[in-house]
Amino acid sequence: MPDSASEPYDLAVIGAGNAGLAGAVAASERGLSVALLDASGQLGGQFHRHPDPALGAVRPHALHHDWAAFDGLRRRLEASDIARLLGHHVWSVVRESGGRWAVHAVTGADGEDERPVRVRARALLLATGAYERHLPFPGWTVPGVVGAGGAQAMLKSGLVLPGKRIVVAGSGPLLLAVASSLSAAGARVPAVVEASGYLGYARHPYVLAGNPGKLAEAVVHGSALLRHRVRLRTRSAVTEVYGTDRVEAVTVSRVDPRWRPVPGTGQRIECDALAVGHGLVPQIDLATSLGCATRRTPDATTALALDDLQQTSVPGIWAAGETGGIGGAQLARAEGELAGIAVAARLHGKPSLTEHGRARALRRHRDRMRAFADTMAAAHTPGPGWSEWLTDDTDVCRCEEVTAGRIREAVAGFGARDARSAKLLTRAGMGWCQGRMCGTAVACLAARGDDGTVPPSAERRPLAVPVPLGALASLDEPGEPRETD
Repeated sequence: MPDSASEPYDLAVIGAGNAGLAGAVAASERGLSVALLDASGQLGGQFHRHPDPALGAVRPHALHHDWAAFDGLRRRLEASDIARLLGHHVWSVVRESGGRWAVHAVTGADGEDERPVRVRARALLLATGAYERHLPFPGWTVPGVVGAGGAQAMLKSGLVLPGKRIVVAGSGPLLLAVASSLSAAGARVPAVVEASGYLGYARHPYVLAGNPGKLAEAVVHGSALLRHRVRLRTRSAVTEVYGTDRVEAVTVSRVDPRWRPVPGTGQRIECDALAVGHGLVPQIDLATSLGCATRRTPDATTALALDDLQQTSVPGIWAAGETGGIGGAQLARAEGELAGIAVAARLHGKPSLTEHGRARALRRHRDRMRAFADTMAAAHTPGPGWSEWLTDDTDVCRCEEVTAGRIREAVAGFGARDARSAKLLTRAGMGWCQGRMCGTAVACLAARGDDGTVPPSAERRPLAVPVPLGALASLDEPGEPRETD
């Protein structure tokens, strides 16, 4: 392995979920020196979170779908000489002279160790995953309201439930998986509340036929809901939460095709927790800061534009998994492996390796699953009428406590027309999460498009995660060692 800053790795992989693991292993097995970085102290990403060994979980795999595939990648990783740099928060990537990349990170649970790390590489694979999309509603800040993915993360990594009686709501296939997991762990789930429906899938029978595994997953989750007597309510949404110190109940209302609440349809459901999410958003901050081109996805998010071999528009940078559009763990693994093969072929000067054999099979597999992912995204696209759930005193930006009324005032009274101008006038999006929680809502409230939908803000963040000033100051210090352990 290289042992100095002047001898970079062949490939730096950012993200140790399914896509990053598959890409790192594929590249390493083809002769490349690889560094694998992830902010977490464990492998697996969000999908394969697992409890700390100190918790003494006897069967951690029981809470996971497709654990065998992840375990296989982990074993191949352990048998390789890949440098595993866990607990490394990547905040910036820059191109250096000679076309090499410098990956800057800080270490620690939240980067608090303030120890700067610089990893140099000839090529990059971005496998940074995604985060949940949140649409606010009255009462969403009451204790006991958690993200749908957050509830699943609590269960997988901490072996705890957010409550005993949990309503699962929002939109997207994640809801079924979350409700199934919570029910199996002993929670009572009175309802799964889906704002869209599932008829959109039926309009694409050939896509469904090409992905029988996805249909099997749906049957598994559906059977679990029936077994635990969980009611599925489609074309409905949680429009209000009741409680002060803790969630006590929610109102579930019917919504029309534009997601506008239908008057007189509200029904109160008693619960002590609400797990809610409206899909996922690709995490592409690093990529956009490097100038990588993006594309609009069918569910109104922004993903990276990638070529047939997973390369971005910037030479030397590949991407895989949710960065190219939300598609699940199987698609992430296929894209990661394909990207690893492509990087190895490029650096070895043998592009013909990507034209036959394993690479060709992976492309076919990826294309089938990507078609299903696009069908899934279109079926669960948020309707523009969701903002009618909001009262003027509903907090939209939780970090800065900016209400819907203040944003509406900035639009009507001061001419705000996008998320950036709304931020300047109200501070919405200036808090710790940097708009990841409220960005979609602020953009939709600020814009006045004819159809009510708004593309996410095009702003670029120079820093992908919070970073101590000491780490920035250290960049001027000569002779900084490259991390190798």
